Amino acid sequence: MMDWMKEKCAALAHADCVVVKVGTAVLSTGAALDMHVLDNLVEQLVRLQGGEDRDGRRRRVVLVSSGAVGAGRVALAEHGKPEASQAKGLAAKQAIAAIGQGRLMHFYDQSFARRGALMAQVLLTRDDLRDRGRFLNIRNTFGTLLDWGVVPVVNENDTVSVNELKFSDNDNLASLLLNPVEADLFVNLTSIGGVLDANPQTCPDAQIMPCIEHVRTLDLNTLCGGKSTLGTGGMYSKLLSASRAAQLGVPTLILPGREPDVIPRALAGEQLGTWICAEPNPISRRKYWLAYQAEPQGTIHVDAGAADALRHKGKSLLPGGISSVEGHFDAGALVRIVYDGQTIGIGLSNYPASELELIRGLSRLEVAARLGDAHYPEVVHRDNLLVDPAC
Repeated sequence: MMDWMKEKCAALAHADCVVVKVGTAVLSTGAALDMHVLDNLVEQLVRLQGGEDRDGRRRRVVLVSSGAVGAGRVALAEHGKPEASQAKGLAAKQAIAAIGQGRLMHFYDQSFARRGALMAQVLLTRDDLRDRGRFLNIRNTFGTLLDWGVVPVVNENDTVSVNELKFSDNDNLASLLLNPVEADLFVNLTSIGGVLDANPQTCPDAQIMPCIEHVRTLDLNTLCGGKSTLGTGGMYSKLLSASRAAQLGVPTLILPGREPDVIPRALAGEQLGTWICAEPNPISRRKYWLAYQAEPQGTIHVDAGAADALRHKGKSLLPGGISSVEGHFDAGALVRIVYDGQTIGIGLSNYPASELELIRGLSRLEVAARLGDAHYPEVVHRDNLLVDPAC
C-alpha cells in the first residue's frame, strides 16, 4: 500500500469532526433544487453523526450549503414573478437569497426531522470571522451545537454581505470554518467525479486523480477551467480551499456529490473522488486565522535579501528590505508581501502605508532619525506573519 493510502486510512479512521460542503451545482437540477440529492445528503450526515455508517464511528458534522439563491429564483417563478427571478445586480441577488434561504432551511429541517435529527441554521459574513471576539463566540456556539448532537447548516448571509465582507464562495467559507470547529476532515462535494489531471476544456481525455500529495505545487490556473455555470466556485476554488486546509493539517476529500451515499462509502474505504493530503508540519490556528480571515488591504514589495530572510531564515520583515508599497492602509492592517511578482507572505503591518513610504529601504538608525524613537524595529513581525500562504 502506498504511503498516501496508509495516511488516508488513518485520517479517515480518526476523523472526529467533519466539515462537508455542498454547492449549487450538486443540489440543483438547473431549474430547481434536486430534493432526492438533498434528502440523500441529509441521510448520509445523520448516519455519520449517529455512527450508522459502515465503520460504526460517531462523528461531529458541520454542513456548509449553497442553494439559497437558486431556491429563491424557483420560488419567485412559482409565484408568477419570472422577471424578478432572473433579476441581476447585488440588491436583486440579496433579495432573492432572502426568499430562498428560508425555503432551503425548511427543506433541510424537514429532512433532518424525518430521521429524528436536529439541525441549526447559521448565517455568517466574513466580518464575523474577522473580528476576534465574534470568532470566539462562533467557536463556542458551534462547540455547543456539536456537543448537543445538532448538525449546523451554514451559509453566507447574502442578504447583508457587501463585497469587502464576502467570502467569495462557500468553498472559502468552509475552509475558514475548519479552524473554529477544529475539524479533522474536509469533504467537498462536486458535480464531477473528482479532480481531473488536466483542464477538461482543453483536454477532453483528462482523468480523475485519486490523490494529490502536494496540492500547493499545482498550477491551479493551468489545471482548472472557469467557474461552474450554476455556482460561484468551481474546481479552482475547491483546490485553493484544499490548499489552505492542508496548511492547517486537515486533509480534503473531493467527492462526486450526486452519487448516492458517497460520503459513508468513501469513509468506509471505497476509492472515490480525490484525496488531498495534509501538510506534515501544519501552521498554528492563530496564524491560519490571521492570514485568511480577511483580504489584504495593501501590498509590500521586498528585495531578494528580505525574501530569503522571510522564507528560509525565520526572520521578520524590516524596513531596509522594502522596495515599494501599494495601497492605503493603517497600522495593524493585513498586507501581502510580494517578491518578484509572487506572494511570499501575509501578515500584520506595524506601520501605515504613509510611514512605510518614508522609511522603506532605511536602516534602523535611519528610521529612528526619520520617525523618532517611538517606532517598531519590524514592519511585520514573524509572529504575525504567514510565509508561503495559499492564495
